[in-house]
Amino acid sequence: QVQLAESGGGSVQVGGSLRVSCVVSPSIFSLTEMAWYRQAPGKERELVARLPRDFISTSYADSVKGRFTIFIDNARNALDLQMNNLKPEDTGVYYCRAWQPGITYWGQGTQVTVSS
Repeated sequence: QVQLAESGGGSVQVGGSLRVSCVVSPSIFSLTEMAWYRQAPGKERELVARLPRDFISTSYADSVKGRFTIFIDNARNALDLQMNNLKPEDTGVYYCRAWQPGITYWGQGTQVTVSS
């Protein structure tokens, strides 16, 4: 059984930065793929960034390219999302998602609020 625990959300002004983190138990290397999603109020959950099994070939939603970076922190057994130059439209609950063969896991979410 895999558990995902997100943290690092908060409130920031336009142009600021935040880093959200998803700590994986028992091991991040038991996973075949990981990703960050977000859900804004009244909107559907959307894919923000994805990190497949090779842990190298990242991909991003067009709206965050050049501003967000998804990466693994080996020391903390975590999947992080560094978010720079934040915009009001980045506001939402950010969720970590992970896969093993035939199974998908979700974290509980962490709130990110960007104000102008």
